Amino acid sequence: MEKKILIADDHGVVRLGLSMMIKKLRPDFIISEVDDYQKVMSIIKEKTFDIVILDLNMPNGNFQEALNAIKSKSPHTKVMIFSSQDENMYAIRYLKMGADGFLHKLASEEVIHKALTKMLEKGTYISEDVKESLIYSNLNKQEASPNPLEVLTDREMEIAERLIVGEPMKIISNDLHIHTSTVSTYKTRILDKLNIQSIPELIKIFNIYEISKDFR
Repeated sequence: MEKKILIADDHGVVRLGLSMMIKKLRPDFIISEVDDYQKVMSIIKEKTFDIVILDLNMPNGNFQEALNAIKSKSPHTKVMIFSSQDENMYAIRYLKMGADGFLHKLASEEVIHKALTKMLEKGTYISEDVKESLIYSNLNKQEASPNPLEVLTDREMEIAERLIVGEPMKIISNDLHIHTSTVSTYKTRILDKLNIQSIPELIKIFNIYEISKDFR
């Protein structure tokens, strides 16, 4: 099955180089390119992507706004940060903001291939060094304060996990053999218990408190 990738970077040479490398590694990928945040938000209204490779510093907008727009429009789309920043200092920060992976701009062809494969298979990617820091950080956080997801019942947790990947309420109701209105009630209850207002906020909570499990 064809996979669709969006490369968002304001440097044409970077886009071209990354695009050529991805095409070499995965000729079956369909690649689109944009050069600023406004174009990111415009194109995701028209097309759906499996992975968005997102630069952190582009004109006409900001990273968080673009990330929120992508996750709101298409929760299943995975966002991989593409940056020259020190990943040991910044990767965890962006993951906790809602991104699904972090790839350094100086990454080798081998690392890029591994990153794309992990993103498609598991939905996440970070280097081994950052993985260790992330797990350690989350363990310390959990020792300092309880995981807010623990307030959810098993059924609420099941529905929350379906909501964050973008499953429609009708499908959830059919699979669980409950009315759509009941799913809506569960959704409201989940948001109320976690003191949040939206699914993107729910995604962020899962990213912070469940992410270490994904990277093990």
